[in-house]
Amino acid sequence: MQPNFQPLAKLIILSGIILVAIGLVLYFFKGIPFFGKLPGDIHVEKKNFGFHFPIVTCILLRVILSLILYLINKR
Repeated sequence: MQPNFQPLAKLIILSGIILVAIGLVLYFFKGIPFFGKLPGDIHVEKKNFGFHFPIVTCILLRVILSLILYLINKR
């Protein structure tokens, strides 16, 4: 009896399609307009130093991805 790899293959194909779509958006639109510029993102500029930490953007992306994965697993 051989293992069934169909669900894994479908997941890999779906992941590839999503990555290609994200890549096309980033290539043609020069980035996501709000990415890293939300209120609450930390950005410090000094004379010879720059620091950027998009904490709110990371939280928002985590919530969106968690919701997407929840909906996929529920199906």
